[in-house]
This record gives sequence, C-alpha cells and structure tokens, in this order.
Amino acid sequence: MNAAEIQQELFQRIKTNIPPQVSATEEIAKVLDVSVDSVYRRMRGEKSISLDELNCLCSHYKISLDQLMNIQTGSFLFQGNFLNDKTFRFTDYLKGMIRDITYMNSFQNKEIFYLCKDVPIFTHYYFREIAAFKYFFWMKTIFHFPEFQHRRFTFDCYSEELHQLGEKVLLLYNQLPSTELWNVENINIALRQIEFYRDSQMFESDGDILKLYESWEKVIDHVEKQAERGYKFSYGDGDHKPISNYRVYFNEVILGDNSLIVLLEGTKMALMPHTVINYMTTRDVKFCENMFDYVQSLMRRSTLISKVSEKERSRFFRILRERIARRKDALKL
Repeated sequence: MNAAEIQQELFQRIKTNIPPQVSATEEIAKVLDVSVDSVYRRMRGEKSISLDELNCLCSHYKISLDQLMNIQTGSFLFQGNFLNDKTFRFTDYLKGMIRDITYMNSFQNKEIFYLCKDVPIFTHYYFREIAAFKYFFWMKTIFHFPEFQHRRFTFDCYSEELHQLGEKVLLLYNQLPSTELWNVENINIALRQIEFYRDSQMFESDGDILKLYESWEKVIDHVEKQAERGYKFSYGDGDHKPISNYRVYFNEVILGDNSLIVLLEGTKMALMPHTVINYMTTRDVKFCENMFDYVQSLMRRSTLISKVSEKERSRFFRILRERIARRKDALKL
C-alpha cells in the first residue's frame, strides 16, 4: 500500500474502535488536538498525517503499525496491565473491567464468547462470600500482597467499595449477550482453592467453608435456570425478567483457558488470560479470526444445553452440584 492508502486504512480501523453513537471525527480531533474540519481533511486524504500524529493515533487506539502497513513479522500486539501491590490495585482491576464491558455494551450488535477453564469470573459477584474469598486468595496466595501475608481469611476482608464495584461488573456483564463453553471440571478450581485453605487452616471455622459451598450451589442453580430459559436475569428476580441472550455449551472435548472473543459490530477483539486473572487484549485481525474459528469449531463439537437438550443440561449441572455436596459432607459440623 502507498502512504495515502495506509492513511485511509488507519482511519477505517479507528472507526471500528469507536462506538457507532460517538462522533469519530470529534473524538479524533480531541486526540490530535486539532479542529474537526482538519480531521475531515485528513480522513479524505486532502492532508497527510505527520509521523507524530501517526504515533499518537496508533498509541491511543492500540493499532499495530506493522499490521497497518501489512508488514509480515509474525508478531501480535497485545495491551494490558499487571496486577501488583505498587502500581495496579484490585480496585483498578475491577474499574478496568467496568470500563471494558461498558465499552462493549455501547455497541448495538455485540456478543462475547467465553472458553471456561473455571467458573466465569463474573459469577463471583453474585455472592459477596465468593467474591471475598476469591479476592483474598488472589491477593495472598497468587500475588503475595504484603498486607495479606500474616492474615487468615475472613469475609470482612472485602470492602464495601470492592463489593459495589463487583456488583457493577456483574450488572454490566448481564447486559452483554454471551456464549459460554463449560466443562464439568470448571467447578474444581474453586473447590480446590477452598480445600487448600482448609488444609492450611486459613479459615476461622468450618462454618465459613459451608457458607462458600452453599453460595457456589446457589450460583450453579442460577446459571442452570438462565441456561434453561436462554437468557440472563438478575439473581432473586422471581419474574425472571430477560436482560440479554445467554447460550451455554457443554464441552467434553477440552478444558478451556478462560480466554474470550468479543464481536462488536462485526469486528473482533480477543482477551487472553495470563498469571491467573490478568488479561491482555488484541484486535489483530489474523489472531482474532483464528481464535473465532477455533471457538466455532469447539461449539460444533459441544452440546448446546441452553433452551434445548434438557436431559444433558440436567446431567451437567447435577455433576457440578454433586461435587460440591461431597465437599459439604466432609465438613465436621
């Protein structure tokens, strides 16, 4: 491509990153600190963008210059943050989730595909008990935040601010049409983490462990009800008012990796997990197309258990409940 074609392609890709209801020219004008009319001249190719402007736009909209210029390096550009005790706290992590899902929901046509390795992270926020335990486990055992070093788990470790942020994450995710590929092993990670803390005497009492198991049972019951109806609804809503479409597949082929692929007005974005809960994102076309094809292939080899396949759906969720029940029976209460 020549310089003019590259410039046209740049603005076309930027437009796909901006929600339809937002004026692309006005937003780009703010990024470049120029007038809207000046942006129009650049978009029409009447004025060439400078190297500084190219750098500014590619950095702001996370666009790979190699990909833009069709330079075949075999590399993929990802963006993300690292959760740590110095520069990126868990409140920032939740606020980032809120920002990202709000952005996804700003599109009229959107859908998210979730390859579950364990129970989707969004389900943690149905119950404060689960959210508190996961938060404590990640901060103490995975990321070794110093303030958790000598502490045992209690439910009050989870602040009201975190609780409200988590509820906001769940509210926004419920508005996002979703397809989730589950496996019977998904519940095992949560159960193993509880058992690890029990063996390490990190709980105040077995009563706290029972609360966690009972909360997980309620999560599984709610997910099954949503799968039965084929849509999401708020927990505790007796009228089951639909919020967004919900598809669940029983995948017996592989255990997922908690990666996600998002469709936004026909464009694709991939979110890849690393170091347990950190995520990195990319809009690389080839990467996202390959991942989307992979997800579609897995779906064809899985069983749809939302709205249909009542027998398979009942069997699947019964297995999950039985695994929780065995842990409850082992408690000395």
